[in-house]
Amino acid sequence: MTSTPPGAISLTGRIERWPIAGTFTISRGTKTEAVVVVAEVSQGGLTGRGECVPYPRYGETPEATLQAIQALQAPLAGGMDRIALQARMPAGAARNALDCALADLEAKRAGKRIWNLLGRPAPEPRTTAYTISLGTSEAMAEATAKAAHRQLLKIKLGGDGDGERIAAVRKAAPRSELIVDANEAWTEDNLAANLAACADAGVTLIEQPLPAGKDAALARIRRPVAVCADESVHDRGSLAGLRGRYDAVNIKLDKTGGLTEALAMADAARALGFEIMIGCMVATSLAMAPAMLIAQAARFVDLDGPLLLAKDRDHGLCYEGSLVYPPDAALWG
Repeated sequence: MTSTPPGAISLTGRIERWPIAGTFTISRGTKTEAVVVVAEVSQGGLTGRGECVPYPRYGETPEATLQAIQALQAPLAGGMDRIALQARMPAGAARNALDCALADLEAKRAGKRIWNLLGRPAPEPRTTAYTISLGTSEAMAEATAKAAHRQLLKIKLGGDGDGERIAAVRKAAPRSELIVDANEAWTEDNLAANLAACADAGVTLIEQPLPAGKDAALARIRRPVAVCADESVHDRGSLAGLRGRYDAVNIKLDKTGGLTEALAMADAARALGFEIMIGCMVATSLAMAPAMLIAQAARFVDLDGPLLLAKDRDHGLCYEGSLVYPPDAALWG
């Protein structure tokens, strides 16, 4: 075990498990807890924190993510900063936790909020989507009715009967704006019918209807509802290939590898004419806090992760109904 030189950044990491209120179901399965990895970087009595959610869809596990974070103790002690980190690690959950932890530490060392250091406008409260899990039409309508007072609902679809599901949801929430997330579960055979069903229900946006890498049909078909890339987009390098197929991109810090790339990606996406959505995994407010900087310029905000947990961490984001407020310095940034 190597020792950390005096005055150098020290690094710790851990896996945490946060129970979900009930269950959370998408086309890939159901889970009852959010498993997150937290990175902490400390220097001179100050500690910066970042949180990530390893995603099996991309071959990530909590254990491997923690290992990847811990492997950077020596480079961090040797002076590696947040900018150098971008070249040292690939985009993904591990880099996200470290990038956000280093940004938090920068803010604490400067005695300023991170948006001031980055030259970004101070974040303001934004309306976030609230997610309705995939289920039967009846179960989804029941869950939707309980959330029908919310301005924006995100509906998880992804199987036979999606037309009936979205019709039932719309009936249960006649005034809410609806966005749909199919999580790559549609096919070319049912794409047109599902798009039409969503259009009939007044859906505003559909996330990732076809599998990443198998979405060429989106360029050949009339799209009556705007379509947003999620699994098909990760960082700036993946943007150019989406033109003609997608109208929007879902930026998630666990995909971009942190706030540093996410901010640059949002700027690049807007320059290419894409609408911006800021999304999240099911996680605590520590994971949502950096994403509030992206939310300021996003057409769609989906930062409801903590609302789906049985309990959030201390100093969590303030939610008033669907309105989410910027983080307090005691949480992050």
